[in-house]
Amino acid sequence: MRELVSSVANSQSFLGSLPDVVITLMFMASGAILLTTVAAVLALVGVYLERKISAHMQDRLGPMYVGGWHGWAQTIADAVKLLLKEDIVPKAADKKLHFLAPVIVFAASLAAFVVLPWGKNLIISDMNVGIFYIIAISSFVVVGIIIGGWASNNKWSLLGAMRSAAQIVSFEIPASLAVLVVIMAVGTMNLGEIVESQTGGIQNWLVWKFFPFNLIAFLIYFVASLAEANRAPFDIPEAESEIVAGFHTEYSGMKWAIFFLAEYANMFLIGVVGATLFLGGWSSPFGNFMNSGAFQVFWIFLKAFGLIFVQMWLRWTLPRVRVDQLMYTSWKVLTPFAFVAMVGVGFYMVM
Repeated sequence: MRELVSSVANSQSFLGSLPDVVITLMFMASGAILLTTVAAVLALVGVYLERKISAHMQDRLGPMYVGGWHGWAQTIADAVKLLLKEDIVPKAADKKLHFLAPVIVFAASLAAFVVLPWGKNLIISDMNVGIFYIIAISSFVVVGIIIGGWASNNKWSLLGAMRSAAQIVSFEIPASLAVLVVIMAVGTMNLGEIVESQTGGIQNWLVWKFFPFNLIAFLIYFVASLAEANRAPFDIPEAESEIVAGFHTEYSGMKWAIFFLAEYANMFLIGVVGATLFLGGWSSPFGNFMNSGAFQVFWIFLKAFGLIFVQMWLRWTLPRVRVDQLMYTSWKVLTPFAFVAMVGVGFYMVM
């Protein structure tokens, strides 16, 4: 970003005559608009895929036939409906916090995208602590959820928010330990350098390195990230059969849509981070074949959507777990195995 601002400031164009602060703000605003647009499009694609996958898995006729060929118009109709729907705020709610909650959740999800490597030189902010930044900034999602539950002044909303806080904090530990396994293996937190260490083909992907410990770490990361994103079978913060709709019970219209948008943005974030850490990121599985230019973007999207498909597959296959089963999975299954993977990789490296 700094190099780009400096090159524009030193140019002979109209932008070169503007102060550096103004140029920086212009680039930041453009990046924010671009990321928001990408997230919105990905959410539409995600909703469409969710409907088609559920329809195929459960023989649902509605999502397949209603709304044009293969139901393509249903998602667009939903988006228009949410844009036009009335924003209803409960009389006893804290209106400022009620408005702020979905903004925090979506902003935290969106902010993590700036360090994702889409190609060898295609990254918004190439941080040396990229993966640490993602873990830190994504934890703000739980703050927004708690604020939304509290501000709604509704017992179901507050219960869903408390569930979410316990769930996200619990599963952040095994997820972070799984990420630490990768950092140990590569020796850097820079996402671009992590991908560079996996170039050369599928055999160089980190998921196969120090077998079976990195593979265990990948499975732990994926399961824990499902819980952090409130995806089934860990969707108890919004369990409709128990607490109406959980933390977003009192939300409607675009505020509810922003929560929904953040969930699908998190799904895509999980897919890209998982592909970057364990599956070679933007690098081709065939070595140098199809490993340049637009192909790098193609590979990272293909791998990410492959993991998103598995998330949707699990949602329409497994029943929701109970709260006690959820905590058991985190503290007595994933966390101990994450420590085993970390120690195992450590032994591999010193042997």
